[in-house]
Amino acid sequence: MAVVIGSTIGSGIFRSPAGIADKLPGPLPMMAVWVAGGIFALCGALTMAEIGTAFPQTGGVYVFCREGWGRLAGFLFGWGQVIMIRAASLGAIAITFSEYAFRVSGIDPAAPQNAHHVKWLAAGAILLTGGFNYVGVRFAAAVSNFTVLAKYGGLLFIVIVAFVIGLPQTHGGNYTPLAPAGSFTLPMFGLALVSTLWAFDGWADLAYNAGEVKDPGTNIPRALIGGTLAVLAIYLAANLAYLAVLPVETMRHSKLVAADVAQLVIGPVGVVFVSVTVMISTFGTLNTVLFTSPRVFFAMAEDGLFFKPVAKVHPKFGTPYVAITMTACFGAAYVLFLSFDQLADAFVTAFLPFYLLAVAAIFRLRGRPGYAPTFRVPLFPFVPLLFIASVLYLLGNALVQTDSRMPTLIVLGLVATGIPVFYLTVGRKSADRRHTPENAGKGR
Repeated sequence: MAVVIGSTIGSGIFRSPAGIADKLPGPLPMMAVWVAGGIFALCGALTMAEIGTAFPQTGGVYVFCREGWGRLAGFLFGWGQVIMIRAASLGAIAITFSEYAFRVSGIDPAAPQNAHHVKWLAAGAILLTGGFNYVGVRFAAAVSNFTVLAKYGGLLFIVIVAFVIGLPQTHGGNYTPLAPAGSFTLPMFGLALVSTLWAFDGWADLAYNAGEVKDPGTNIPRALIGGTLAVLAIYLAANLAYLAVLPVETMRHSKLVAADVAQLVIGPVGVVFVSVTVMISTFGTLNTVLFTSPRVFFAMAEDGLFFKPVAKVHPKFGTPYVAITMTACFGAAYVLFLSFDQLADAFVTAFLPFYLLAVAAIFRLRGRPGYAPTFRVPLFPFVPLLFIASVLYLLGNALVQTDSRMPTLIVLGLVATGIPVFYLTVGRKSADRRHTPENAGKGR
């Protein structure tokens, strides 16, 4: 559960509410899109909990795509992770860390003259957490467990203070009207849901380390479902707390919403507390991402679906140090050139097709001999079908909207470049091996 919560609660709940309020400027539409994001994550978590107990191997979504749809799908997932998904994720989280670090220092991170410095600090944070994971799993896990307690406890403190001190001052006036005219349209709901999914992402990250989980048949479902529900609860409470203090119109322009709430309720001391909490939260998420995602590249390299050196394990620290170094360097490079919104949207857009493939794999796997999960998805097939329909809606909506069409096509196009790379490299090698004389007549 610490890995699930640590991967999920990062920058999203502290940064995304402004963008969501801008797209859906009404309390009811705003809360509805957070509930929808939670249901989406829970449907995915329930489905992957079943597949994860059937394939408790390091690699997570990569393993699910490979087992359900073949080697090309597995390779494309890893390719997308390398060139876009994880680098964008690390960059967006690190930018939030850096912005709050500037805020706690009394420097305005939004000032044009500070933009370059914010990015360099973000890049440094990525490389530092990469170093923690380079030198050992135990140290990285200790950092993760500490930051999970700090971030969840800090967010809970913000919620309590906002309700106890802030709500009596506003008398709940920010909750009305619930749905002002023009505050809800289906296309804007879809775009806001993308931002919500950025905040919820992380519910599947435990599966990347499934091979290192004790008693995976029991602990993977408990952690995925319990962690996702815990995150949903604190997210809904946090947004209600933000609204208790700030009207929607103010929240639309509040990029550092948690700090602004603390400023109004407690004063400068509150800003420092919240900023430090967010810094711990985002730093811990950087650490957790660099703890989980390099295992994908490691698993792929061991399967012969990625470059062999990526599977190297450090002789002293016992970590996949090449995969960790590669992931950290890509993240540091991306953060120097793209904004938070660009990074967050690119991450979600690139990841959605693979979440769809991983969840849809259950329909193929359930009919295979030897498929024996210790946990079964409740309300099957409704739960995975709802998840799949949501992904198709989100991708279709992003392609229809003029503002998001080109960025979406660029991201999906970059992922698709992995198809020729596969057939020119590892895919060709696999075909050559199948056609050697000693393999003649043998099954695939």
